[in-house]
Amino acid sequence: MFYFMIFVFILGYTAIAMEHPLKVNKSATALLLAVLLWVMLAFGFPDRFLEQKLLEDLGKISEILFFLLGAMTIVELIDAHEGFSIITDRIKTTNKVKLLWVISIITFFLSAVLDNLTTAIVMVALVRKLVGDKQERWFYAGMVIIAANSGGAFSPIGDVTTIMLWIGGHITTVNIILKTFIPSALSMAIPLALLSTRMKGEIRKSVRPAVDPENSATPGEKQIVFFLGIGLLLFVPVFKTLTNLPPYMGILLGLGLLWVVTEIMHKAKNDAYRPMITVAGVIRRVDTPSVLFFLGILLAVAALESAGHLTLLANALDKHIGNLYAINVIIGLLSSVVDNVPLVAGAIGMYQDTFPTDHYFWEMLAYCAGTGGSILIIGSAAGVAVMGMEKIDFIWYLKKISLWALIGYFAGALAYWALSVWVFRG
Repeated sequence: MFYFMIFVFILGYTAIAMEHPLKVNKSATALLLAVLLWVMLAFGFPDRFLEQKLLEDLGKISEILFFLLGAMTIVELIDAHEGFSIITDRIKTTNKVKLLWVISIITFFLSAVLDNLTTAIVMVALVRKLVGDKQERWFYAGMVIIAANSGGAFSPIGDVTTIMLWIGGHITTVNIILKTFIPSALSMAIPLALLSTRMKGEIRKSVRPAVDPENSATPGEKQIVFFLGIGLLLFVPVFKTLTNLPPYMGILLGLGLLWVVTEIMHKAKNDAYRPMITVAGVIRRVDTPSVLFFLGILLAVAALESAGHLTLLANALDKHIGNLYAINVIIGLLSSVVDNVPLVAGAIGMYQDTFPTDHYFWEMLAYCAGTGGSILIIGSAAGVAVMGMEKIDFIWYLKKISLWALIGYFAGALAYWALSVWVFRG
């Protein structure tokens, strides 16, 4: 049963990748895969604590799902008020390459102070307003994924895995920024430069739909919702620091406050139009199938973790590879296929008492686990969110983006090794 679970996971993963040729929605495949793996786990490894383990895993996954739902709803609410026009109206360039650089750099730095998942959602919403052609927009969305993951890797609050390492006392704020900023920047800049060589000409901007001037948001309402919404998103890491509560509580607080503000703001609006610009109506536009896909794929990985597959993998790496730099590079590559959270959790469990705070193993683990997820579109929370929002095909991303992300990943890893050996460690 142990090896059959691996076979089923690979089969399900292939079906997800072949979503369009098979004409079966990836969310359906992911949910089916998750349930099958847990059923196999129940029959193959009977354990009276299995239900408790499932509840624990579901609790951790739910934190991400509620965060995703809250962030996507806030972004949709800002979009309903045309709040993103405050930024898009200031981006005058129509040159494809210039726009790609502007979007990528903003994403990279915003991800460090927000987080890669929320940043990806916000930036794709912006790209939708700037780029009309769907196929062209996918290239920008692909760079948003890479830039968001790279920006999150050098910040202690930019990615779930860096948060795990930071809260666990394995890394400190100033040190992780100092040691991993250059590798993270390279992992974004190199794919950006390579992709720029393939883009020429001017973009075709999106056409804004006509709005009813009597019921649409006023300029003042637009600014209130935009700045309050972005401010509440930025407040999430502050909320976590102040309260020690998980990030989804901060995002739900922000959603609740914005909900109250918009209800009061639009109480005099036409009853037919009002639901279109308040949370009760906007939440229906959130891509629920993508949330269910996220649930399925994370539950499937949790089943492999519970069965011991990931622990066995970590032990095999330690035994047969040995070199810590190489182990981290492999963990990063694996994080493009398997969620990086259980991989990092396994690494922490293995080396918890082996390496001190700010050891190069923890620093490189933060970089590799954070940026490696960009290699495949379902390798990171940011990628899954963008995949759902833009309906990007797995195979398209594999053909058009994955190679550039892989080159950037290896360039950053090599840069970290060189800096670690020759600069920071004398």
